[in-house]
Amino acid sequence: MKLQQLRYIWEVAHHDLNVSATAQSLFTSQPGISKQIRLLEDELGVEVFARSGKHLTHVTKAGEAILQGAGEILRKAESIKQIAQEFSDPKKGSLSIATTHTQARYALPAVIASFIKRYPDIAMHMHQGSPMQIAEMAADGSVDFAIATEALELFNDLIMLPCYRWNRCILVPKDHPLCQVSHLSLKDVASYPVVTYVFGFTGRSKLDDAFIKQGLEPRVVFTATDADVIKTYVRLGLGIGIVAHMAYEPAMDSDLVALDASHLFESSVTRIGIRRGTFIRGYMYDFIEAFAPHLKKELVMEAFEQHTHQEIEALFSGIELPVY
Repeated sequence: MKLQQLRYIWEVAHHDLNVSATAQSLFTSQPGISKQIRLLEDELGVEVFARSGKHLTHVTKAGEAILQGAGEILRKAESIKQIAQEFSDPKKGSLSIATTHTQARYALPAVIASFIKRYPDIAMHMHQGSPMQIAEMAADGSVDFAIATEALELFNDLIMLPCYRWNRCILVPKDHPLCQVSHLSLKDVASYPVVTYVFGFTGRSKLDDAFIKQGLEPRVVFTATDADVIKTYVRLGLGIGIVAHMAYEPAMDSDLVALDASHLFESSVTRIGIRRGTFIRGYMYDFIEAFAPHLKKELVMEAFEQHTHQEIEALFSGIELPVY
């Protein structure tokens, strides 16, 4: 059994069983990958992939278990490389982050710009997706960090570090009747069509919970994953927007009014999710602290010693998170 063979089956499984696409991504030949997979299956005595003719159709039951083990071995091998590089050249390497549009567009730019200036030889890679996709990427080791508000708690393999609290605002045109309301209520909001995030994005669950608790059903007429898209449709008169307050930029959004909604909705917490067992290099600790100044190296290391999400939450219970 060779490490290369394990990488081949792992990559094929994560390229939708497309051996040709896998070969392109690994800069090798399709026949070479197919041959190595067959050699591995012959050695193990079971098929990792079921076939129809020359085409792979699905992962077998045995293959599912083998792939899980292969993933662990590949991650361990990568950690060994990271350890060696930390000692040989602590300021060279890479950092991959998976996050949502809101974090990428509003929360991360200044942090990343400062980090790249400090570490010019670190290659940074950003992947965007839904909170579930982001959490999966961190859980299977495809990225170093996942930064999101939703879904991270669904993965037991992730250490979740709370970064900051944030809340929402109601976006309306300047001449909208809600601008004349002295104390905004959920009933006021529910009386107008709403444009907001797709369920599962950017704290949407807290928004829905608030309406349900008051027996209200908002008229959500349009949803999107991107706050900039939501603002576009508010401008078109489709409805009032409910977005993360950080997404309102006074200079660029001067044609809109942001009405504070922090008294209407429970605040949400953005977290960094890191897979258990990850070797965190020095510059990675620096990035975490730059994004969330209370997350000092010692505190992050202590969080990795906890065994459950509840223990990690207890560790941070006495820390007042910054508000974005």
